[in-house]
Amino acid sequence: MGSGQSKPLDAGGGPNAAPTHQSRSLSNPTTNKLDLSRTSTAASSASTTHTVLYTTNGSSNGAANGSGTSSSAMKFRRKSAEIPTHIITSAAALEDPANPGSALSPILAAAGGGAPAAAATTPLNGSSNAATTAAGADSDAATVTAANGSDTGSHAPTVVSGKAKTLDIDDVIHRLINAGSGKVGRNLPLKNSEIITILHAARDIFLSQPALIELLPPVKIVGDIHGQFSDLLRLFAMSGFPPQANYLFLGDYVDRGKQSLETILLLLCYKIKFPGNFFLLRGNHECAGVNKVYGFYDECKRRATIKIWKTFIDVFDCLPIAAIVAGKIFCVHGGLSPSLDTMEEVRNLPRPTDVPDYGLLNDLLWSDPSETAIDWEDNERGVSYCFGASVIQQFLLKHDFDLVARAHMVVEDGYEFFGDRSLVTIFSAPNYCGEFNNLGAVMCVNEDLMCTFEILKPEGSVRIVNGRRRISPPGTPGGGGG
Repeated sequence: MGSGQSKPLDAGGGPNAAPTHQSRSLSNPTTNKLDLSRTSTAASSASTTHTVLYTTNGSSNGAANGSGTSSSAMKFRRKSAEIPTHIITSAAALEDPANPGSALSPILAAAGGGAPAAAATTPLNGSSNAATTAAGADSDAATVTAANGSDTGSHAPTVVSGKAKTLDIDDVIHRLINAGSGKVGRNLPLKNSEIITILHAARDIFLSQPALIELLPPVKIVGDIHGQFSDLLRLFAMSGFPPQANYLFLGDYVDRGKQSLETILLLLCYKIKFPGNFFLLRGNHECAGVNKVYGFYDECKRRATIKIWKTFIDVFDCLPIAAIVAGKIFCVHGGLSPSLDTMEEVRNLPRPTDVPDYGLLNDLLWSDPSETAIDWEDNERGVSYCFGASVIQQFLLKHDFDLVARAHMVVEDGYEFFGDRSLVTIFSAPNYCGEFNNLGAVMCVNEDLMCTFEILKPEGSVRIVNGRRRISPPGTPGGGGG
């Protein structure tokens, strides 16, 4: 953004506050301090990325580069021999792009922090067996490659109708990425049986990991995508295709965009391939009641089957809800809740579960910050609450956090601070719905809790960064980018 304050592109009823220019530390006074003072340097083209760097000495700088677009739970029953039962992944190690030849470690922290937990490489059904099923049946076994590239063990694949069925996850990823280079068609690059196998495997991984994910930096945090598959590929081209970086996505992968299926399938494939380095939180659109209305159901019905949509819903019901980065950054799709007292309540949220009409889970996925709210107010979306800056400060103090990172709302520059920089909204779908002309952003957190924002401009557009406009809310519960 430019100098002064700006108005968010709030399309969902919950007003959001413009960023201030006061400094804020992302660490305790006794540790390294992170100054979140800001500069505003406009990138010159739609394919240029702009990084705003916040340093520890109170200075900041903008860096532009020319990288552009490039290269109710249902039972899982295998009804056909066509469904693959064995997922194959490559044995290539995760390489640190800053240190070629080295391997990245899983970033899923053990309870209470410290070294990564063994759960980062838990087999697909969450059991302690070295090899397990990729399709959700106890009798099936699969070779599972851990996030650090090592093989967690293998058994012989199950033989179905006299022939073993396998699914090469790398080949699937290749086909999905290629699907983003051409015109959107009715046909998917995957068979329905392959989609079912991917969903079974992803579901088991989600249930093997906690509802509250505790992560170690470095990690890149991504906001709403909403089926904008070509923009997701541009985002990876900008920030690094896995395994070049660790990722935490804050939800809202489907609805509104034209390629929700390709979007969510690619993300699930990366989760299967890199379970300890690639994380997906639940957004309010990962819910049957919402995505049956806002596009995903219709896309599944048109391009796949209703059964596949139902299986997606069962996977969505198993997604984790929130994450904590380095014990200091609380990450969630929507916001805070008056029902939230301890982090243990988030850890103990049951899964699989639908999103209830009210209560803790509903609030975490639906609530919004508000510059006019003193405490808690009804949300203009008609769902959950809005909360004021004082609520955030009390929350941070109580839990010894320094920042809330959330998505759920369109903001003009792709990210926007609120409440003396105690909360940041991240939105990663540029030119949302082809109407908003907003930027997309990715928040990058390094080992020292220094944050950079990588900016993705709308594809093929020329945008006046210093121009200011507000887009009126449509007044729908699914609005606001969330």
